Amino acid sequence: MDNRYDVIVVGAGNGGLAAAANTAKAGLKTLLLEKHNLPGGCATSFRRGRFEFEPSLHELCSVGTAEKPNTVYKVLDELGTKINWEYEHDIFRVINKAGNYDLVLKAGIEDFCQSVDDAVPGCKENVRAFLALKPKIDAAIAYIYAMKGKPKGLTMLLKHTDFMRVAGHTVEQVMTALGIPKAAQDIINTYWGYLGVPTDELNAMHFLNMVHDYVVDGAAMPRHRSHEMSLALVDVIVKNGGEVRYNSEVTKFLYNEDGSVAGVVANGEELYSKEVISNVIPNNVFNMSDQSVIPEQNLKLANARDFGISVATIYLGLDCSVEELGLKDYTVFIQGHPDPRVQNDTRLDDGLYIVNCLNNVIPDSSPEGTCTLFFTMPIYGGDVPKDLKPEDYKKWKNALAKKYIEDAEKALNISIMPHIEEISVATPVTFARYLGTPEGTIYGYRLSGWDNLMARTAGEKTDYAIPGLSFCGGHYIRGDGYSCAYIMGDTIGKRVAKRIKGGA
Repeated sequence: MDNRYDVIVVGAGNGGLAAAANTAKAGLKTLLLEKHNLPGGCATSFRRGRFEFEPSLHELCSVGTAEKPNTVYKVLDELGTKINWEYEHDIFRVINKAGNYDLVLKAGIEDFCQSVDDAVPGCKENVRAFLALKPKIDAAIAYIYAMKGKPKGLTMLLKHTDFMRVAGHTVEQVMTALGIPKAAQDIINTYWGYLGVPTDELNAMHFLNMVHDYVVDGAAMPRHRSHEMSLALVDVIVKNGGEVRYNSEVTKFLYNEDGSVAGVVANGEELYSKEVISNVIPNNVFNMSDQSVIPEQNLKLANARDFGISVATIYLGLDCSVEELGLKDYTVFIQGHPDPRVQNDTRLDDGLYIVNCLNNVIPDSSPEGTCTLFFTMPIYGGDVPKDLKPEDYKKWKNALAKKYIEDAEKALNISIMPHIEEISVATPVTFARYLGTPEGTIYGYRLSGWDNLMARTAGEKTDYAIPGLSFCGGHYIRGDGYSCAYIMGDTIGKRVAKRIKGGA
């Protein structure tokens, strides 16, 4: 068997799949290695009894439609995939249990602004001004990229003034400067749970990128769950001559004498390539490397970064239809306190959690006369009790599930417990075991403080500067899960292909 390739991609998560699809389509000899027996990482599905569950995808932003495609749609369409998209046009429902509000936010800029104004009268134009920053920021970023990261200061000050005002500030700082009342901020900032960083420390550009695209496009879901996207990308890789190996865990990264990457070891076999793209977090890569060849600044950076949030999840298959259940919403955020900082700090006590019912977007996503619910609770790996014994783990996670199911029954005024036919519960321990990430983080590193989106973008060329080794996926520049992982995989795949084919 030939053990030499142009590109080896480690990990068939979203970013790795998009990267490998690009290099294979560019005509490069591509090998994708995946430790599990199926592709996708979190972008897959699993069965319990007669139900098929989506492990982690709530919905995708930045998709758009065939008539008006956004970035994710363009990436997947350009690669030649055909995804069956379904759309949810009510962005989300949010219930504040303290009695502050129970409201639904609509998609479309006008409807969204009106939704918030209905709850907090007089804020519509302020909210509109916040959303209006997005195209201005996009124009500034496009200029920065066109100038290869060296924009002219005067041009930035005169033509991209709003970008300069926003780039270094948090969501709440920008919203306050725009005169958005705190009550309206709290409603909009419910979305912090999708990024795992409270809005008093989250970069405004990062948050705005996500919220604006949800508002403009609505939320999108692949009809056959995220596994549909993963299989479609595998098909692109194989049809373009690429090779995908499952049950092939990489245990070592190989380096040349000059410190450049040489390849990897998988299942005891040495595999060599001109370039390696890792969908595996740098901490793990460096632990699988001879650290004497890793630049000191790279090791320091990996050690300095905080790991991002994980989740606890409850998957429920119910023996009643969604109509019988009495839940009309696809996404419901339930919170004990309106402020994101308090929600983060109280977490598993009375913080924020999300309830999704896929049948409200895809009615036949479960057998006739049934429906599924998907609960998500933001949690850090460190929140799992330190003294928890293995024999007590099942009892702990089942008690957690019982607590949230009972809370949701009260908040939503529906009956769930009597209808449970199938239940599966995952925690950061589950994700650590399945994904292999430190503390079970699903987003990689926490995008916060000095390690925010702007800092990562500015420092990309120097952050991890090992020749021939590139990173992609949720742990890389954009963080933010599915949409950004596809975008970064696409970007890195094209960059590596250009470098190999062009010799640059």
